[in-house]
Amino acid sequence: MTLTHSPADHPLLQDHESEALRTVAAFAREVVAPGAAERDSIEKGQVDWATIGQGHALGLLRMALPREIGGLGLGQLALALTLEELAAADPGMALVFGATGLFQTPLLVCGDPGLQERYLTPFLGAEPVLACNAVAEERNGTDLVLPQNGQYVQEMTTARRSGAEYLLTGTKRYITNAPVATYATIMANLEGSPGSTGLTCFVTELEQEGVERGEIHDKVGYRTAPAGELILNDARVPEGNVIGDERGGWDLNVTIGNLTRVTCAAVATGIARHSLERALTWCKERRQGGRLLHEHQMTARKLADMAARVSSSRALYLDAATKADNVLPTPAYESAVAKLVADRAAIDNADAAMSLVGAQAFQRGDGMDRVLRDAYGPRIYEGTPEALALVITDELVHGQESR
Repeated sequence: MTLTHSPADHPLLQDHESEALRTVAAFAREVVAPGAAERDSIEKGQVDWATIGQGHALGLLRMALPREIGGLGLGQLALALTLEELAAADPGMALVFGATGLFQTPLLVCGDPGLQERYLTPFLGAEPVLACNAVAEERNGTDLVLPQNGQYVQEMTTARRSGAEYLLTGTKRYITNAPVATYATIMANLEGSPGSTGLTCFVTELEQEGVERGEIHDKVGYRTAPAGELILNDARVPEGNVIGDERGGWDLNVTIGNLTRVTCAAVATGIARHSLERALTWCKERRQGGRLLHEHQMTARKLADMAARVSSSRALYLDAATKADNVLPTPAYESAVAKLVADRAAIDNADAAMSLVGAQAFQRGDGMDRVLRDAYGPRIYEGTPEALALVITDELVHGQESR
């Protein structure tokens, strides 16, 4: 049952993953959830360092790092379940930790020991460190997600070779954690390459000459997680800070997207689950027409549909996560389908909860307005429904044999 769901019970989890998930579930319930309303009103560009610090002490800024170096060693399945727990409490907090993990992903994928030593070790220290993955731009969103659209990318951030360095110039926009991040992975196009055909991934410190933190975005939802611009003006990056190879950015982008859509689906499922729990609590206490609300057939149908959305979304992202842990290359179809369904579930369940709770939910103090605003976040990050439809259809048409 959804309300008694324990992420630690999944049979494919290893013992250390189950233990970590039990700890995270308690942290989400007892620490993260009570502060969600206050964080929703936080000044833009700021973060709740106290709660982040508590999460860091539990390992939430090193979830996917190997246990051998001090990380939690969570696979995609455990990572997704962890983010559902955090998102059910506060999706923005899940995003703060998740965006830092997104920075770490290309470093883990590339396997470069030098880069891993330099840029992963800071997350093992006593103080919390945040990071970001800078891909999106003012004129380039979906075109930087779909390889077939690479030729249409406009005025992208460029990387110009200068001796043993690259000089990066351009503006990255809508970047989660950008206002507070210490490190970034940055996608840039090699100078002289059409569109994004020279897409290359770089890792760098943000506190350096040539890097400016620009506009801080005033988002509708996910306000716990700040987002903003990174303005690059001949920012110097050593040639050794290329992740993978020159022009290897698209391969990294596709792999990272397929992985991240799984965790995005988990976050959306957490939002849908929160809405179900809020509505069910209300319907078990509120009476109309002499009966509790959940005893009315119309209400029961709404609650049943909400529960079905949570269960189906979870089943899809767990299937995608299991394949991501066991299949190479990381499958595109399952993660895209999981995100497509879960994104819609988050919105539909938030809408249903607003309807069932009624006037009380329309009051700012109730908290459902935050959940409704947060519900629209997952459908944008890592591919809108329209972008996901292109991925899914391409797999249906061309990917039958690979599945």
